[in-house]
Amino acid sequence: MASSSALAVLATLSLLLSPAAAACPHLDGIVRSTVQDALRQEIALAAGLLRIFFHDCFPNGCDASILLNTTSDRETARGPNLTIQPRAMQLVELIRTKAHAACGPTVSCADITLLATRAAVIASGGPWFPVPEGNLDSLTPAAQSKVFELPGPATDSVAALVARFATRGLDDAADLVALSGAHTIGRSQCGSFSERTKRSDDTFSKKLAANCTKRPNMLQNLDVVTPDLFDNGYFRALTFNQGVFTSDMALIKDGATKGMVKQFAESKEAFFAQFAKSMAKLANAPKPDGNKGEIRRFSCFRTNAQRIETVVVDGVEEEGFAASA
Repeated sequence: MASSSALAVLATLSLLLSPAAAACPHLDGIVRSTVQDALRQEIALAAGLLRIFFHDCFPNGCDASILLNTTSDRETARGPNLTIQPRAMQLVELIRTKAHAACGPTVSCADITLLATRAAVIASGGPWFPVPEGNLDSLTPAAQSKVFELPGPATDSVAALVARFATRGLDDAADLVALSGAHTIGRSQCGSFSERTKRSDDTFSKKLAANCTKRPNMLQNLDVVTPDLFDNGYFRALTFNQGVFTSDMALIKDGATKGMVKQFAESKEAFFAQFAKSMAKLANAPKPDGNKGEIRRFSCFRTNAQRIETVVVDGVEEEGFAASA
């Protein structure tokens, strides 16, 4: 695994050589400080940014297409296990506003999503990983394209999960296991893991079922060891059969992935090294039509061609602007 000093050098080179950094030299500081301030107020935003990252990059590559979706479209595109938090989306928009105020409309919402997600992972205790910059923003919502569908939490076949991930360039089972480790932060509603509670085939699932019966609207920590820290607690929990989703438990039960789960449970460094590698691969997921689009100048939630008025994003009002011709 690369040393911390080597990673620091790579981070510096990435900053100096990236298109976004060249266009907006203050970008890294804007992203980092804004994300850190937001996480001090609400740590759950880190999980929200990760969810946006996954649901943006899996369908058509990282193009901010998920941010264009209406509320109902996002409900369809996100799947049952990953609630895209409106406050995390608003955080991306806040960073865009600050970056464009500092440097003009030189940075895309797609790039901001990538950089903000990395900043949130680091601020939560996780590793640095490289992300490509110069991504353009999609002109169409994700739901209007032929999208790759993330497997739901009830999927219990590791082979099926590995095959699905391979279509996005994540062709190693270690990618599946490491990226599942993003569950080390975040929470989910009872409806998202109802299949697990219905089985009630172990002590933990019975406890989940009892808790959800008493409080159907409860939010369950996906990592029951260290829920607010990005570490390997999720994998340690799996070794005790304390995975919330059926897809989590599949990783510890399947012979192809069980060894990796145990390795990551024993070594945070091993998990971090693979997580960084897999996140970089996902950040570079292929775009069917190439890097086509624009830099959204007025809002991450609307294209430049749309006339922006006051809109509501999942119950949060956003003051819009009229796009110039």
